[in-house]
Amino acid sequence: MKKVSVAGRSLSVLERGTGHPLLLVHGFPLDHQMWQGQITELSQEFRILAPDLCGFGQSDEQAGTVTMEQFADDLAALLEQLEVTEPVAFCGLSMGGYVAWQFWRRHPRRLSHLILCDTRAEPDSPAAAQARHATAQRVLAEGTSLLVDTMIPKLFSDHSRRQNRAVVTACEQVIRAARPVGVAAALRGMAQRADATPWLPEIRVPTLVVCGQEDVITSVPEMEALAQAIPQAEFAVIPACGHMAPLEDPIHVNKAIRGFLSAR
Repeated sequence: MKKVSVAGRSLSVLERGTGHPLLLVHGFPLDHQMWQGQITELSQEFRILAPDLCGFGQSDEQAGTVTMEQFADDLAALLEQLEVTEPVAFCGLSMGGYVAWQFWRRHPRRLSHLILCDTRAEPDSPAAAQARHATAQRVLAEGTSLLVDTMIPKLFSDHSRRQNRAVVTACEQVIRAARPVGVAAALRGMAQRADATPWLPEIRVPTLVVCGQEDVITSVPEMEALAQAIPQAEFAVIPACGHMAPLEDPIHVNKAIRGFLSAR
């Protein structure tokens, strides 16, 4: 992992391979390790950049609130520090997708492609935002282990929980190891994120939307509607997967990403 100074904070990033830059942005409350199946395989063809967002993994944390705008600006500054001058293919899962909307809006010249995995454009409802703030307070008081029981059944399909237990266990360990301050800051940031729905028809970069067939957080119909709202977006459904499709079935997700980037 490489350490890069951004706005007075240290951000960690794994860099591997050569070719067109592919930026892999993790979901909540995980880190770059969720992309291991993509890093190993796709680094043979692309320059992989897999950061830990502020407050996660080996990157410095920040108290209070970290907005999706700040995450996006951090990534743009990270690319600057790494001397990545070529526009990147931005691949974000869940919260990483929320960051993708802001990256597209704030740093359009740095973007060549969008790959949106198991995410949504809509903001939180008032009730959902209130629940995130309450969870942030609980995490600060009790630690991140409390997230495991509530999140794991929603993150993974029944098939993955039965047949791919090692992957599920590894994810549980990452959640337990996550730092409360960083997790709480991201929860608050997600609670106040903007509605990206009006932006979808304006997106002109080549876009791939990926959804696990059994995703109970961002369902296939919801993500298909998202793809239809983006001009000429492609849509890929990954069988027997939940919200963590790139981790549950890297072979099929990598095939979709590779085919998309090769053609577009």
